[in-house]
Amino acid sequence: MSADVSEVIQKLELPPLRTLDDFALGSARFQLPNLKDFDKWGNRVVKNLIYYQTNYFLMFITIYGIMIIFNPFKIVCGLLVQAMVVAVLLQFFQKKARIIASPSAADNQKWYMLAGALLVGYLLLHFFDALLLSGFTLLLPFSLTFVHASLRLRNLKNKVANTMVNLSASTPMAVFLDTFNIAADSLLN
Repeated sequence: MSADVSEVIQKLELPPLRTLDDFALGSARFQLPNLKDFDKWGNRVVKNLIYYQTNYFLMFITIYGIMIIFNPFKIVCGLLVQAMVVAVLLQFFQKKARIIASPSAADNQKWYMLAGALLVGYLLLHFFDALLLSGFTLLLPFSLTFVHASLRLRNLKNKVANTMVNLSASTPMAVFLDTFNIAADSLLN
């Protein structure tokens, strides 16, 4: 398993950073997609995600960094509470059999789980604003990326670059999209 992951990482090529003029300013053309044709819209999004992936990654890091600079305590608390909620839920729904030496140990384990659930419930209510802020901090860059990829019209340079990316080694976004079984319709669209 780890050998496969290391091979994939070694074969990854990071595409070049596109200029700000091409990404969002002067030569960029934006238009609402045809909301009735989901295939064409999805194809536009996938092609833009592949072409501008370095810009999107930089935008994600920048927005996330700015949000952490303004509210570091709340975001870290929100992430910790989210991790604790996930840990308690995994413990509750774990399917493997628990080996318990004595009935008193089983009773103690039940009390520990109850205490953990109550603690997580309290933290969930106490840090609710931190949870919302950390969720917003994670979702804002993804939302802006999707909006840009949906609105940005592709140009000839974009189409040629996407064709070359599809014919050459994989990129981080191509691996990510392949993981979710998302592919563009054809090479030249």
